[in-house]
Amino acid sequence: MKNINTLKISLTSLVLVCSFISETVNAERIAITNATVHTVTSDGILNQATVIIDEGKIVAINPKNYKADKTIDAQGQILTPGFIASMNSLGLVEVGAVARTRDSSDKKADITFDASLAFNPKSSLIAYTRKGGITSSVVAPQGGESLFAGQTFVANLSGEFNSITVKQNAVLIHLGSKAKGSRALALQSLDNKLADAQKVLDKARKSEKKSKKDKKDKKEPKRDELVINALLAGEKPLLAYADRATDILALLALKKKYSLDLVLVGASDAVLVSAQIAAAKVPVITSAINNLPGSFDSLHGSLTNMATLIKAGVKVILTSNGGSHNLNQLRYDAGIAVANGLSKPEAMKTLTANVADVFKLNSGRIAVGKDADVVLWNADPFELSSHVVTMWINGKEVSTQSRQDKLRERYMKKSDMPRAYSK
Repeated sequence: MKNINTLKISLTSLVLVCSFISETVNAERIAITNATVHTVTSDGILNQATVIIDEGKIVAINPKNYKADKTIDAQGQILTPGFIASMNSLGLVEVGAVARTRDSSDKKADITFDASLAFNPKSSLIAYTRKGGITSSVVAPQGGESLFAGQTFVANLSGEFNSITVKQNAVLIHLGSKAKGSRALALQSLDNKLADAQKVLDKARKSEKKSKKDKKDKKEPKRDELVINALLAGEKPLLAYADRATDILALLALKKKYSLDLVLVGASDAVLVSAQIAAAKVPVITSAINNLPGSFDSLHGSLTNMATLIKAGVKVILTSNGGSHNLNQLRYDAGIAVANGLSKPEAMKTLTANVADVFKLNSGRIAVGKDADVVLWNADPFELSSHVVTMWINGKEVSTQSRQDKLRERYMKKSDMPRAYSK
């Protein structure tokens, strides 16, 4: 028995030592020197700058003295915050045409739908997405038959099993034209749900002075009611897909009526009411390349729309039309926006700081205290010919090699065997 207890103690000690060694390895202090740093802050672009990363955070910028376990000479190359993708199915859909690989929607999905439970951090699309300098993503469900599509979540693209950083952070709703029925009913139903929930909350506040017994007997809100209450309290943003200007104005009215934290998604015709959107301080998540009408709701699509909205004072987030399969091309879309009137600093914000602000993330800027999600580029990230040199997520270097790279190597490998075979 004594020997068994001694063995248990020894094993415990070994586990603790291994844990300490693992933490020590992960706690590597990194210095990136001689970099052209796009801070996406009021400091702007810093030349020949030094950024210190430790414990997954940015701990210093241009310190007079520093110690580091590893020093990387950027040789003037560009260092940016990691880009943040949004409103996609990354990790929920592997092959769009194969039903068994799609977990982003369900017929029974409602406002409580939490698709993060199906997120696959080992999806082959994640490494492919990292090639575009994207270090994290706001993933959105596609819903079901309910008015609400569910709730978004945030995941970093480290590929680790613990990569989901925020669950159920925003509520998603699809409005606009219908193949069957009227758009009016969806807007009316949304208004009614919010009004009913507000009445219950107001009644509860008035009855706060009731006896303790009455409070004890009070029914607990249902799960869907808790989510609606969070919307009314401004604790969760309401992400509303809407393109037509009249739908956008109706949503702005609901924001004012219920003090909602509203975010417009899609918003192809937002340029028609940009002044009202800016006055209401409502962010817009939109594409830079929607220059053709997709429906009668989006007759004012243009490559200049992002520049027009930002000049009007609207906070804009750039999203992709490619679902989860072409997210790595998001930077090219930003380049298209730059070619059509958007400044490069503003384009950078649409992929970094603006996303972080809207979804309350501790990233999107190179500043002390921010998460060390940063990317070193060989040249301008909005140029087609540029590429990622090194990427860090939570201060840890991650690979940008994808399945496509491995397939290329396999098919290009010289061998006595037929193409794609190897000894």
